[in-house]
Amino acid sequence: MMRARQILRLLYINYVLARHGLDDIIFEIHLFRPFRFLIYLMPWNWVSRNRAPRGQRIREALEELGPIFIKFGQMLSTRKDLLPEDVAEELTALQDRVPPFDGALAQALIEKAYGVGVDEYFDDFNSVPLASASVAQVHTARLKNGKEIVIKVLRPNIQPVIKRDIALLYIIAKLAERYSKDARRLRAIEIVQEYEKTILDELDLMREAANASQLRRNFETSQQLYIPEVYWDYTRRNVMVMERIHGEPMANIEKMKAAGVNMQRLSELGVEIFFTQVFSHNFFHADMHPGNLFVDISNLDEPEYIAVDFGIVGTLSPEDQRYLAENFLAFFKRDYNRVAQLHVDSGWVPAGTRVDEFESAIRSVCEPIFEKPLKDISFGQLLLRLFQTARRFNMEVQPQLVLLQKTLLNIEGLGRQIYPELDLWQTAKPFLEKWMNDQVGVKSLLRGFKKNLPYMAEKMPDMPELVFTAVKKIAEGENYQQQADVLKSLNKNIENNNKKLSYVLIGLSGWIVAAIILGQPIEVHQQLLNAPVLSWLSAFVGSVFIWMGLKKY
Repeated sequence: MMRARQILRLLYINYVLARHGLDDIIFEIHLFRPFRFLIYLMPWNWVSRNRAPRGQRIREALEELGPIFIKFGQMLSTRKDLLPEDVAEELTALQDRVPPFDGALAQALIEKAYGVGVDEYFDDFNSVPLASASVAQVHTARLKNGKEIVIKVLRPNIQPVIKRDIALLYIIAKLAERYSKDARRLRAIEIVQEYEKTILDELDLMREAANASQLRRNFETSQQLYIPEVYWDYTRRNVMVMERIHGEPMANIEKMKAAGVNMQRLSELGVEIFFTQVFSHNFFHADMHPGNLFVDISNLDEPEYIAVDFGIVGTLSPEDQRYLAENFLAFFKRDYNRVAQLHVDSGWVPAGTRVDEFESAIRSVCEPIFEKPLKDISFGQLLLRLFQTARRFNMEVQPQLVLLQKTLLNIEGLGRQIYPELDLWQTAKPFLEKWMNDQVGVKSLLRGFKKNLPYMAEKMPDMPELVFTAVKKIAEGENYQQQADVLKSLNKNIENNNKKLSYVLIGLSGWIVAAIILGQPIEVHQQLLNAPVLSWLSAFVGSVFIWMGLKKY
């Protein structure tokens, strides 16, 4: 049952919606729909009022309700295809213009974290915030060595507010799963659990700083994305200090167009960064809305993204990575049978599902979107249709992929604003094909051998002792059959390892012979019959033996 505090919170949410003139939203909720007639009994609806535009009223209500609702509005603001234009435009203010808290209070929080005044560490501390977001705000200053920095500080008493609303979300999810078959299929409780973990992680700025450092290393040699440097000596759990960056805010699209920025390249770059993070690095920035992105336009033809706010990042298991890559490629090739089979193999749909029926349903949803520019494709609408289709096949939503879906929707929203003609499929397909080839080709084989070689070398000296111990236990009559099986398995492993090692040594010998032939003086080459061919043949045979030796690792 709901606790009194949670009932009061639910009533407060409805009160805020009503106070901002959003009564109709309250009575669209299934629970309250039978009482919709009450709208006409409320005194404030008896006379005409001069109301602010609906977009402004929705934004102000979300701001008043707190961080969780603000983040929801941030996500919606990137989906101008799913919302009326006036509402979507107003919600963009939630990306970087959330009302700030008092600058003197921010300074007091910073000084409490350090135990000294701000002047001890910083010069030119500006108590007027540079930017304000749902869980923190940012102030500018300089280090004593003159470097420009930004100081991010958490909002005061933010954690209890978030935990209160998370508890309310759990109650709603549990009620939904109890009374709705669709909610059970969508695994509402698990999605709330995933969201709880994500948003509570945002409240630890030490974790965010670590995320930023990892992303900076991942793109250290890249010209695609710049991540500012973290100054760890000044970073605490509720305070983070980073290099101050200078770039054009992502929201200033018209200004960048007027300046002559290559917008097509900028939109393609966003897609490349997304797939690089997800598949190459397996560590992706999961909050890439325009308020967290800037652009270095010093090179108009090759712009570079600059990212901030690293509180939300995502990773995938190797199985999820491979599953997603194969699904994407199958979609690009319109191989709907493969898509359906992958869903069955992964357990997303029940094992008894008829693949041919599922294939036909997926085709009807996906076929209309191909060979269209991004401006004519809505992933939001596609997901809605997929959910409707999934209902017939009892397909479950995977909570571990919620962040990825959110990020993909953000990327689509950005691409739609930057360059509507972007061909998402042609931009992503070559990247995914290369990644898949790297996973199953010779490079993958060599990576596996390199990864396992130290372990093999470490365990090989122990093999004689393990065999001796097994033989001794057999001689003593302990678990005869079990130990005999162990001995048989060990002997087989030794035999296989020796065979594989022999193949590798023979293969390496082939490469050595090839190198020796090529390294001989020209006079020796003239005495040999077609020395380059002999060298190539020796290297080829050597490669075959190495592959035979490594193929089972």
